[in-house]
Amino acid sequence: MTPIQHRVRARDGLRLSALEWKGDARRTPLLLLTGICRTAWDYEGLAARHAGRRRIIALEYMGHGDSDRAPELSRYRPEKAVGDVLDACAALGVSRAAVVGTSFGGIMTMVLSVLRPTLLRAVVLNDIGPKIDPRGLGLVGGFAGYDPGFERIEEAVAYLRSVMPLIPLPDEDAWRHFAALTYKPGPDGRLHPRWDTRIQQAMEAGGGELNLGPVFRGLRPIPGMLVWGESSEFLAADTVRAMVRDKPDLELVSLPGAGHAPTLNEPEVAEPLDRFLEAIR
Repeated sequence: MTPIQHRVRARDGLRLSALEWKGDARRTPLLLLTGICRTAWDYEGLAARHAGRRRIIALEYMGHGDSDRAPELSRYRPEKAVGDVLDACAALGVSRAAVVGTSFGGIMTMVLSVLRPTLLRAVVLNDIGPKIDPRGLGLVGGFAGYDPGFERIEEAVAYLRSVMPLIPLPDEDAWRHFAALTYKPGPDGRLHPRWDTRIQQAMEAGGGELNLGPVFRGLRPIPGMLVWGESSEFLAADTVRAMVRDKPDLELVSLPGAGHAPTLNEPEVAEPLDRFLEAIR
């Protein structure tokens, strides 16, 4: 099923892009929130498994994918991104959803549990928790601000394999697809990031270590699942254990050997994830 692309306005007039796969409007929709430097098309596999049975909406943050580029760096701060999620939900008529958040999208989900708890019918956190491993911050810090201008897709694949070697992609075709979702041809014919690389400056300007413990605790009354790559650069084993202690009903799905972040298409993940989501009416 081919999705519809929406272009909705945030409260400041800038436009956000979202993909929607149509489905039974009587059921709770899925709201899919991506990681930083990623695109809504990352969720194509998950959407294909659920399309037709419920509405599915995958949002692209400001400065990402087909969403507008902001004139000011401060527009890329996380608190602005949360506001954009709420604006997009209002524009698209989503008052309650099962939310799947990968990495930064999981941070948005945790914050929403405090700012708008009634929005969350169920949550899936993909390889993210209330404490972010410093290794992950170093990884994204060296990546988000870099525009390599590759001549060929093979160069993009080689680079991504070198900086993200533990992403659980099964073969060369999957890596090429991942690279094509990461970079696109620019006016010069070279491959450039599908995000505004100034996002790196915005992250550096924020500074400080995030304390997400209070917002994670906002998820306690909400049905939840945690997908964890056991070799994740972002989510350490002790943080996972603390999350399960803090929310004993949190369903944990682990992917041995995988780094940040599972694609949610791995058979070991897809089966329990789809079962969890299908139970949400």
